[in-house]
Amino acid sequence: MTPEEQSRLVQSVRDVSGEHRYVLPLGGATAFIDYQRAGGVVSMLHAEVPPQYQGRGIGAAMVRGALLLVRKSGEKVLPRCSFVVAFMRRHAEFHDLLS
Repeated sequence: MTPEEQSRLVQSVRDVSGEHRYVLPLGGATAFIDYQRAGGVVSMLHAEVPPQYQGRGIGAAMVRGALLLVRKSGEKVLPRCSFVVAFMRRHAEFHDLLS
């Protein structure tokens, strides 16, 4: 995936608060992160990328986009999903968001 494609995906992540989910539309399919929000903390519970899109950096772009939305809202993150935990361990630029 090119840096431009990665950036486009990151910017496409949306918070669908009524569903408690960050979503990334993928042309007929959707990647998502389920969450709970309480007291200024977003607990990221489960991330899922459709099988046909796995292994292409889609999940990383989705997590990055969701974390940027959390940062913009002034909230913190409690990563409970193993994928989100692993991503945050590898990307120190998001450690300030940890609850």
